[in-house]
Amino acid sequence: MGTALIIVALVMLAGKLNLMPAGGDAVGLHGAKLIIAIIGNFILGALMTLGIGLYAPCMALVYSLGMSPKVAFPIMMGSCAFLMPAASLKFIKEGAYDRKASMAITVFGLVGVFIAYYLVKSLPLNILTWLVIVVIIYTAAMMFKSASKARKTVKA
Repeated sequence: MGTALIIVALVMLAGKLNLMPAGGDAVGLHGAKLIIAIIGNFILGALMTLGIGLYAPCMALVYSLGMSPKVAFPIMMGSCAFLMPAASLKFIKEGAYDRKASMAITVFGLVGVFIAYYLVKSLPLNILTWLVIVVIIYTAAMMFKSASKARKTVKA
């Protein structure tokens, strides 16, 4: 996944540096691209339940399908809104979570969504695209770091 994110970040970077056409301004999909987006987001949701994360890969998927980076946030938010209740049922039934931390995350997450909405809405698209590139590269680096730690513990 880290390698795939680096490749997408490089493609986005090449587009920003006018080395190749990149991205798009579409705010909706239809036909084959819609099917690819649904299947891709389903796979990303399954990977999220394994601890990989959805946000940066979803941003990469949105961008690679020719959509505007501005639509990535509502897509990510909607994906997680449908994913998290189903993925958390087992933990809720077993009481295997910290209730205080959950409430704090819920309250501050709601505040964060409203702040992010107005921030993303007011950001110029150029800056938003650069921000997406940085987030994707950072996420890929963290995945590589996590993978190298996992290898070290397996060898030990």
